[in-house]
Amino acid sequence: VVLLGKGVETFAVDTNHHPHILQQFVLKFEYVRTFELEDKLLKNVWMVVRIDGKGFHAFSQEHNFMKPNDSRALDLMNCAAEGVLSELQDVFLAYGQSDEFSFVFKRSSTLFGRRSSKIISTVCSVFTAHYVFRWADYFPTQPLLHPPSFDGRVVLYPTVRDLRNYFSWRQADCHINNLYNTCFWELVQTGGLTTAEAEKRLSKTLSADKNEILFSEFGINYNETPERFRKGSTLIRKDVVDDSQRKRKVIRVLSCDIIGDTFWKDNAAALSLSDG
Repeated sequence: VVLLGKGVETFAVDTNHHPHILQQFVLKFEYVRTFELEDKLLKNVWMVVRIDGKGFHAFSQEHNFMKPNDSRALDLMNCAAEGVLSELQDVFLAYGQSDEFSFVFKRSSTLFGRRSSKIISTVCSVFTAHYVFRWADYFPTQPLLHPPSFDGRVVLYPTVRDLRNYFSWRQADCHINNLYNTCFWELVQTGGLTTAEAEKRLSKTLSADKNEILFSEFGINYNETPERFRKGSTLIRKDVVDDSQRKRKVIRVLSCDIIGDTFWKDNAAALSLSDG
């Protein structure tokens, strides 16, 4: 029995005996679908979905993330990103740093009819689900105090050069932020400055100035700090041969330069990039 409304009245219909009545009501109200926005993305271009943690500055403080970098948090982000690649086969490349991750879809992808809203919401929800589900594996002694959330956007790139420049931009951003944070927290944790004093000390400094502070005052060669902090994490599908000599694809997490040509040449087969 289903309750159906008619004007201000509501009446019961036995759908087992009157299925045609329910069908008529469905057809009557189906017009509301025409209000949906047509948001199909352009064909034959790469779709890049970037997700960012919402309010993660406060989130990291509340959950006692180590400064300037917390390997547990970065490993968890990589794990969540692997979950996206595992569930969405059209994603062939991803790059992450801090609380953000970018996912590249094949140019030929027809996922959800290339509807922007469904693609963005799916990537955000899958990533967040894996992040929450695997939290205890990476933070066994730190309870999850409240749900994390991520926002997302999709951007289209028509050429290989545009796509590579996007990743160059994100990795350069990773370097700039990490150099600042490394220097800032050394001044606070080792140099004894307050956060306000450290911020003032680094105001208007260039990269060379920060490198000099790290080396001359703390004996740290920034170029020798872990690559994952300086270069972020790149996820790619690689062919491997298992014990039965069968080839299969696995997801690899790399910390390498993606601004130069070497990464793109070494992984040309896996990336299958072409402007054609």
